[in-house]
Amino acid sequence: MRAYARTDIGKAREMNQDCYYVSKEINNMRLCILADGMGGYNGGEIASRLATASAREYIEERFEKIEPTTENIQNLIKEAMDYANKVVYKKSQENEELDQMGTTLEICIMYGNKVYIGHIGDSRIYRIRRNIIRRITTDHSYVETLVKDGTITREEAFYHPRKNILMKALGCTENIEPDITAKGFLPGDIILMCSDGLTNMLQEEEIYNIINKNIEEACDTLIERANELGGYDNISVIVVKKD
Repeated sequence: MRAYARTDIGKAREMNQDCYYVSKEINNMRLCILADGMGGYNGGEIASRLATASAREYIEERFEKIEPTTENIQNLIKEAMDYANKVVYKKSQENEELDQMGTTLEICIMYGNKVYIGHIGDSRIYRIRRNIIRRITTDHSYVETLVKDGTITREEAFYHPRKNILMKALGCTENIEPDITAKGFLPGDIILMCSDGLTNMLQEEEIYNIINKNIEEACDTLIERANELGGYDNISVIVVKKD
């Protein structure tokens, strides 16, 4: 399993409110986390870092103690996200300047022949298999609801002026309902985790072409390209290939 990751402030922001973590591969398991914070002052930066650190700590302390069945790993991810939510929400209640801070949160546990996923917000996870890129998370956004009910097309959603409005995020409310799932992760498969600073700039076809051309340089090239197109937000990318 090869992993590459990078984050960049972009061209327009004064602060990088994205955060990520990629573990070493231990006993055929690798943990990857990505968060894109939101909130005035420095709330988004605090939310994304708290969520990432809390989820990492929760999972790494418990993974080797559970029987690694699909159900148990999915439950562990759900518990980690609930714990991270409580940590961020509690922090927001302690300081008026951090009120309503929140973050997206993507968690991937690569173990055996599967990737176990936790998702809330509009950061994304893709899987590339047999020369096809497929998004395996659904944005928790206002624009995604418009696409689902047929009001706008997927192409129109890419350019929609309100596409950054979230319907779900971590840390904004006392309880959350993340999406928890598991997908096959076979030799040759590639997992891409990214914040919307990438996907708001690049279409999926271009993302695929860059990763397919040179996976070792993909993170740098994707960020460089997003910045060329405007770099209106922080940009974070994690790419993992199973050999």
